Amino acid sequence: MRRGVSLPPFGELADPRLLADLAARAEAADWDGVFLWDHVAYRPPVTQVLDPWIALAAMATTTERVLLGPMVTPLPRRRVQVVARQSVALDLLSGGRFVMGVGLGLDSSGGELSSFGEVTDDRERAMLLDEQLDVLVALWSGERVSHPLANDVAFHPVPVQHPRIPIWCAARWPNRRPLQRALRYEGVFVIDLDDPRLLEVPDAPPGFEVVVQGWPGDDVEAWANAGATWHLLRFDPFDLQRAKVESLLDAGPA
Repeated sequence: MRRGVSLPPFGELADPRLLADLAARAEAADWDGVFLWDHVAYRPPVTQVLDPWIALAAMATTTERVLLGPMVTPLPRRRVQVVARQSVALDLLSGGRFVMGVGLGLDSSGGELSSFGEVTDDRERAMLLDEQLDVLVALWSGERVSHPLANDVAFHPVPVQHPRIPIWCAARWPNRRPLQRALRYEGVFVIDLDDPRLLEVPDAPPGFEVVVQGWPGDDVEAWANAGATWHLLRFDPFDLQRAKVESLLDAGPA
């Protein structure tokens, strides 16, 4: 099982130069991946929120081995053609180390949907997510796309990774429909599951990534035994202390 860190770019961490340094420190300490939350607003008392895509570009230039990506980007509130361009740029910049984490997003995260006139209905956002994923994969191919969201266009350059950039879809446990979506792609990012005994991903194809998250001191071996292929160290978004984050990253995956 590979080990990574999931960083909220909030508060003291809302600095792209600092995040680039933290990514380099994580790589030096033998972590396998560094991922960033993607929000435009968050619940009080969080007020400082950094764009993760700019930070990921900085992180790609200070690292050579770790995987990088948003974990996760709420694709329904973004323009898929812009995401296609940004993700390919990050894949090229990182030399094929970019992972595309996607999900529906939540309006409860500081009203980041309703405050900006975005779709808030869960079912409608799920339909948008499925439609945008189809278009995103098609645009990455470099072939001409004919779709209402991308009519008669072909995007170049294409990603370094072949056949495509890996997509990990968020699934809030125990909802099964998001898991079924994830099984069409390369991995599932499990949300709201604290007990490894409840982890179950039926019909997972070979090479499918099962990504879980946990707090410092968690029983990582139990997750590995349950079938997880990645464990991401998470941090409290309301108590982000730079010194504590640096200490945990420098200690490496225990």
